[in-house]
Amino acid sequence: MYTLLTLLFITVIVGGLIWAYIHHLGEKGEKLKLINQGICPECKQKTIEIVDQKGGGCSGTAFVEFKCSNCHYSDSFNIGSGGCNGGSCKV
Repeated sequence: MYTLLTLLFITVIVGGLIWAYIHHLGEKGEKLKLINQGICPECKQKTIEIVDQKGGGCSGTAFVEFKCSNCHYSDSFNIGSGGCNGGSCKV
């Protein structure tokens, strides 16, 4: 009996964690859509700007940090999938 309740408890906890992670990714995606339009997700003004941008190499993602000059909202995103000349780096 306790084994069944333990499995049910673990299933509920893991399901909740998966749902929370998917929800977080959805919210982050909505914020990125606004930022790509130049709009701050917090104050809804066109005051968002790139503060820092680091590339991950030829086939890596770019780490980009944004900050709002109006409300000081700040967030960072891993954007893109790189790829030079069809995925192969040639110098």
